Amino acid sequence: MNCWEFKNCGREKGGAKADSLGVCSAYPDDGKNCARIAGTLCGGEVQGTFAQKLHNCMKCEFYKSKHYNKLFVNNKK
Repeated sequence: MNCWEFKNCGREKGGAKADSLGVCSAYPDDGKNCARIAGTLCGGEVQGTFAQKLHNCMKCEFYKSKHYNKLFVNNKK
C-alpha cells in the first residue's frame, strides 16, 4: 500500500485533490518511502527535505505502519 492510499489524500495522479494541491512528489514511485522525498504534504503544508521533516514523519501513522519501507532500497533504473 502506498502513502496516498493509506492516507486517502487525493494527491495521486487523477486524485480528487491533484488539481488543487498538485500531484504528490512521492507519486508514483516513492509511495512506500515518502519521508525521504522532499515536497510532500503533511497537515496541509509542504514539507522540506528528509532531514527537515523526519521528526514529523516519525509521528505519522503511515510511517509507523507495516506499509512504510524503512529500509532504503534504490531500485530505480
